[in-house]
Amino acid sequence: MARLSETSTEVVRATLPVIGGAIGDITPVFYQRLFAAHPELQRDLFNRGNQAQGDQQRALAGAIAAYATLLVAEDGPEPEAVLARIAHKHASLGITEDAYPIVHEHLFAAIVEVLGDAVTPEIAAAWDEVYWNMANALIAIEQGLYAEADVKPGDVWRNVVVRDRVQETAEVVSFVVEATDGSKLPPFEAGQYLSVAVRLPDGARQIRQYSLIGLPAGQAEGSAWAFSVKRVPDLVGAPGGEVSNFLHDRVTVGDVIEVSTPYGELTLTEEGPLVLVSAGIGITPMVGFLRHLDRTGSEREVLVLHADRTEEHHAHRAEVAALVAALPGGSQLRWYEDLAVEAASDEVLAGRIDVAGLALPQDAHVYLCGPLPFMAAVKTTLVGRGVADEKIHYEVFGPSRELTELSA
Repeated sequence: MARLSETSTEVVRATLPVIGGAIGDITPVFYQRLFAAHPELQRDLFNRGNQAQGDQQRALAGAIAAYATLLVAEDGPEPEAVLARIAHKHASLGITEDAYPIVHEHLFAAIVEVLGDAVTPEIAAAWDEVYWNMANALIAIEQGLYAEADVKPGDVWRNVVVRDRVQETAEVVSFVVEATDGSKLPPFEAGQYLSVAVRLPDGARQIRQYSLIGLPAGQAEGSAWAFSVKRVPDLVGAPGGEVSNFLHDRVTVGDVIEVSTPYGELTLTEEGPLVLVSAGIGITPMVGFLRHLDRTGSEREVLVLHADRTEEHHAHRAEVAALVAALPGGSQLRWYEDLAVEAASDEVLAGRIDVAGLALPQDAHVYLCGPLPFMAAVKTTLVGRGVADEKIHYEVFGPSRELTELSA
């Protein structure tokens, strides 16, 4: 990929503490400007819940600062390597390259508004180079993803009909969807997700991502897609899950919904032992992995670790146990925060998941999915145990905070 010019590298390196320190003030101004000029983006594309809580602003600030840091670093990972997860998310939303000049216009107007005369022409030119370096890298990856899926850039949306709805727990429901005309759906890899778009009562079109859980053995691949959704209640200062709760309350068998082509980079390595670590609704990509391993008759060593509040909250609990038992190299440990002492066993433990003292398969690839603090804590422990960073894989739903919080 193209690097910054020598002049811009020095300017960015010198101004990174100032720009990086102020970017948390710049991004709210950016979104205010963007949505004032393009209110349809706030209504029909961006997650309103993340906007309300400031998560999207913090994510953008962290991503730009982290990318600039990598660009001017003398060693460390290639900047382009940390963009794949963002590019997959953009592809699942149907983002095309014409969005990037719009973002550029309002972002740099926000920088000037916040920093004023401190933004000299030289500084503006250097950070302009940072932006387009990042944007062009994302555009290239996204175009490759569209080509790989054999779709025109941005043309990822299709209508599907709900074939089945299964209440997994009081909080989690699974949907099985198929093409409205009965045709075969595009293939996907275990661990990927699709975006679901719904038109809410106030007219807004809101979009969220959900992991595909595959199909049970015996059902033809491509005949349907399946995904699980957790209800998200309103909390003090934090709105509930608009799309998730809409799906729970309003969508049933026979309804037509809008979904995207599957994307996501959390896919299985081809060989070697596996450790699947999840918490709460993070179980969903693990179900997809296990169904795939079962379908393909895998003999790989697979250790499944899951944490939840109680057994009753553990979605797909019975199926996961059956899938693990059917794998020649499968084993499982579960942790529950609320577990009676007499209910504990060698495989069912009380409290929160702890990988510090566990015997892990040698040279295993570890897959994480769950709340961000949970994944960050598990990753820190694994790295402390000597697990190589390139063997730790994870999925983050919501704003891409992983650039700063998990990629260190």
